[in-house]
Amino acid sequence: MKAVVTTKYGPPEVLQIREIDKPIPKDNEVLVKIHATTVHRGDIRMRSFDVPLAMWLPARLFLGIRKPKKDILGMELAGVVESIGSKVTKFKVGDEIFASTFDLGFGAHAEYKCLPEDGQLALKPTNMTFEEAAAGAVTGGTTALCVLRKANIKKGQKVLIYGASGSVGVYAVQLAKYFGAVTTGVCSTKNLEIVKSLGADFVWDYTMGDFADSGETYDVIFDAVSKISPSSKRALKKNGVFLDVHKDSSSCKEQIADLIFLKELIEAGSVKTIIDRTYPLDQIVEAHRYVEQGHKVGHVVITIAQNEA
Repeated sequence: MKAVVTTKYGPPEVLQIREIDKPIPKDNEVLVKIHATTVHRGDIRMRSFDVPLAMWLPARLFLGIRKPKKDILGMELAGVVESIGSKVTKFKVGDEIFASTFDLGFGAHAEYKCLPEDGQLALKPTNMTFEEAAAGAVTGGTTALCVLRKANIKKGQKVLIYGASGSVGVYAVQLAKYFGAVTTGVCSTKNLEIVKSLGADFVWDYTMGDFADSGETYDVIFDAVSKISPSSKRALKKNGVFLDVHKDSSSCKEQIADLIFLKELIEAGSVKTIIDRTYPLDQIVEAHRYVEQGHKVGHVVITIAQNEA
């Protein structure tokens, strides 16, 4: 089968498409024929070793000393169950699923992936294509859900999402609305209409100045890109809750119940995904270049060629 192999740390060109052995599912696993995956900001970080200086040594130990320990990246996927292990009872051949590979050594940038049936996978939302299902619900959606729950949002509270057009932000806006909040999304000029389409009650163009200068205060401020300036925190109410995607997601553990909850919201029409661009697998280098620029809206999707290997 084809897979994108990361040969060493470096620019997008270190990615190579190679033929490797097709995996065989264990007794408790399903073999998924992948239809779509994404290029996540985390994939860029692991490929380029783009980490803060203070985290250099622990990151090297975790990610790999000379080159990435996990040579096939890809954190999320959508596809079809092609075969199952002898002890699998939750899924059958032909099931359309979406899944996270975050706790499974990644590996979604390939034509096939084996997943444990008790892993972070579920039947694909019936109203989504494979591309839409792969685009972030299992990572961005569950991250936004976990972090926002820490604020215990009440109906009518004012919630601001900074980075509202990013991979976590697009879900955070919609989930905050679902929880009953009056929601403000902060993004760039070109993304204002997109954030409005997600249900934001108000939008703020950060290129026009600091949202804190408006005089509005908020019960919850969620920095979904971990880039907010310290001065902006003055817009938080006295007993308000400030959330940072990096700090507050560090304690989040993947829960299948969260994925099922998001699936139900998607099928009910309460949550949708945003796809910025779609690339075929053989343009994975170009996809990495684009995501690395830091201006993507929502998600960048990779469609996987379905030739048999």
